[in-house]
Amino acid sequence: MNLIVQKRPAMEHRTSVSQLWTAARDDLSNRRASRASRKTLERELASYSTPAEQNELNAILDRANPDAAAKIRPMIHRRVA
Repeated sequence: MNLIVQKRPAMEHRTSVSQLWTAARDDLSNRRASRASRKTLERELASYSTPAEQNELNAILDRANPDAAAKIRPMIHRRVA
């Protein structure tokens, strides 16, 4: 029986599990940071409370990058509804 041959796959398995764990942890960290940023943005958008401020916000979004504006508009509509 050759024990050295048996150890090599186990080490490779540990490495791949370690890499998987690291990737999952990093993904979770990124999701938490993204959620925190989104919540901060929602709070900032909530400060636009008067009709004049809401019109200003809509004008800003009309001039903004369409992809970015498309992500922000639903936040505004949820807040207004």
